[in-house]
Amino acid sequence: MLELRPNCQLCDRDLPPTAKDARICSYECTYCADCVDTVLHDVCPSCGGNFVPRPIRPVAEWRLGSGLGLRHDPASTERRHTTRSREDIESFAQRIRGIAPDER
Repeated sequence: MLELRPNCQLCDRDLPPTAKDARICSYECTYCADCVDTVLHDVCPSCGGNFVPRPIRPVAEWRLGSGLGLRHDPASTERRHTTRSREDIESFAQRIRGIAPDER
């Protein structure tokens, strides 16, 4: 199950579980769509992978007895921040952003 991190790891913008602008890489690094588009250029600064919209976990347990939904599996409250400098991120993204994600 996804961790649903509560913030953009670059600009620290709040990204609640219902955020339509949350983006994740395959390792669940979490950024807002604005940072992905304007700073990261669709390159995860940790793994070099691309980003996809983070799924929205249903609040309600729609299938009764399943134990699924935010009430049973709440979003994380631990805020995370990238350890990489803005300069390092920009340099890394510049180097590989022209390579298609499936070829990185």
